[in-house]
Amino acid sequence: MFNIITRKTLLQYCQQYPEAANALKEWYYEMHNANFKNFNQLKQVYGNASLVSDDRVVFNIMGNKYRLVVRIVFDFKAIQIKWFGTHKEYDKTNVETVKFKKK
Repeated sequence: MFNIITRKTLLQYCQQYPEAANALKEWYYEMHNANFKNFNQLKQVYGNASLVSDDRVVFNIMGNKYRLVVRIVFDFKAIQIKWFGTHKEYDKTNVETVKFKKK
């Protein structure tokens, strides 16, 4: 079971991108209940997930229409939401340094 920091951030993205709200909530519940020990185990379930620097993982949401960037620390079962947006917005984003910003 993973601790997702913070659920409030995810809910703000749900409000900002209502079309993706159900997919984000589904991802949240799947990850919250997951028991991955490392990225390789996660990759077996989320085949399109990509590992980038600083333990960051990029997930495709809604068939790659959206991207979700998180930091996962497998040893502590912790996931920190870093960024969410459309694929077009993702192409303009440095996922290695991006941080959540309230709008």
